[in-house]
Amino acid sequence: MEESLRQKLNDDLRQSMRDRDEVRTSTLRMLLSAVKYAEFKPDKHITLNDADILGVIAKEIKQREDSIEAYKAGGRQDLVDRETAEKTILEQYMPPQMSREDIAAEAKKVIEEKGASGMSDKGKVMPALIAKFKGKADGKMINEVVTELLSSM
Repeated sequence: MEESLRQKLNDDLRQSMRDRDEVRTSTLRMLLSAVKYAEFKPDKHITLNDADILGVIAKEIKQREDSIEAYKAGGRQDLVDRETAEKTILEQYMPPQMSREDIAAEAKKVIEEKGASGMSDKGKVMPALIAKFKGKADGKMINEVVTELLSSM
């Protein structure tokens, strides 16, 4: 049986603590905390599956990218380096990202399935693609591809 992503994160955290790798340890602790936070809803506790955890990791990577831009603008190279190191660690847990061509091919199928005929049908297409590519493609790129395809109809 394949080990779950959550188990891998916990194992890697224990190993980084043994190795005294402070950046990796703090990054993995932050990530596991974000996963736990995502599991608590006001009325119930849910358990995230691997795809949902990949969504949390993608969100954390996006936050690092935004922080890197802000720190570069502020001239804080020390913080840029720290955020870049954290982003690199987080990216190791992501599956290979889908290419624009792969997204376009899948988007065409979904557009056909949903019977979309223009920009007004974007709301039918996007949720299916976002769910399908969770953690495997950037939402911004999916949006661009769908907009391109639907506007050319």
